[in-house]
Amino acid sequence: MTLRSPRERFIQTLAYEAGGLLLSVPLYILYSGGGAGQGAEVMLAMSAAVLLWSPIHNTAFDLVDLRLTGRLASDRPHRWRMVHAASHEISTVLVTLPVLMFLGGHGLGEALLIDLGLTLVYAAYAYVFHLGYDWLRPVCAAPFCSAG
Repeated sequence: MTLRSPRERFIQTLAYEAGGLLLSVPLYILYSGGGAGQGAEVMLAMSAAVLLWSPIHNTAFDLVDLRLTGRLASDRPHRWRMVHAASHEISTVLVTLPVLMFLGGHGLGEALLIDLGLTLVYAAYAYVFHLGYDWLRPVCAAPFCSAG
């Protein structure tokens, strides 16, 4: 197999979002001046939206990379890791902007500013996270996989 299994992709996504919440909730509370409950509610809703989006994006990116280059995701060079992180964050803005507007009560301009700020934080985080995740849990390519 040259792609992560659905189970592995689920684990990857949950780990990514858990770390992201540890970063984003305090930052959102600091910016918005709201309480911890409201900040956590908005960031959890955004996280849920990203939890649905991330496996779709990551699998599509891996398939395109595999078809274009024949390489496994865990063998991706650093410049393609940057492209992966950037494409993930750009597309995530489209998914999360409505959450900030409706649940966070922000106007379009303010929601976009918050989303772009979070995007910069998450872009750096995505690069580091995926580099570490691939090191800890590399993609297993047959016939080199163990059955366990």
